[in-house]
Amino acid sequence: MIQLRRRRQRRVPGINMASMADISFTLLILFLVVTSMDDDKGLTRMLPPVTEDVTQLPEVTERNVLTIEMTADNSVMIQGEKVAMKDVKTRVMNFVDNPDNLPDLPEKHEQDIELLGKCMVTDGHVIQLEADTKTEYETYFKVQDAIVAAYRQLRNNLAQKRFHASYEDCNERQREALRTYYPQRVSEIYNTEGGTP
Repeated sequence: MIQLRRRRQRRVPGINMASMADISFTLLILFLVVTSMDDDKGLTRMLPPVTEDVTQLPEVTERNVLTIEMTADNSVMIQGEKVAMKDVKTRVMNFVDNPDNLPDLPEKHEQDIELLGKCMVTDGHVIQLEADTKTEYETYFKVQDAIVAAYRQLRNNLAQKRFHASYEDCNERQREALRTYYPQRVSEIYNTEGGTP
């Protein structure tokens, strides 16, 4: 009589998952370290200090204000005149610098600035932005970029002339002197007549 042998069932060994978790964690850390993340983007603005007495606001004469209006159809108007986006930077530079001391541009007065000495500056100027609520963000940011580029160019030109270096290559004291000569003064107004902001 033939006897059937019973085959012994072999047990399959279990997989040690502890090392798998360690490998996953290591890969996660590796990807976090090597992956570049986008920097936050935005507009850098210096807010004025909080004052106790709000009623004592400095008076600004009409010649010291440059009004840039962004309309609902994304047109840009400077002092009521329609301008191309490419001309905004030049107009802002001319307004802030007032190289010929024209009577319809910001008034100049003498100021003693550290590292620069006595200078004729237009630090009473204000660039007033008026944006319609229907203005596209792209138009708004292009105008803001043009304003920032204008100040950067003015400061860079002065840095080259006085310190024989670009604004970026100047030390912090030199940059502070350049910012005092060309302070960035921007005021924003939102036109809500067409709807809610």
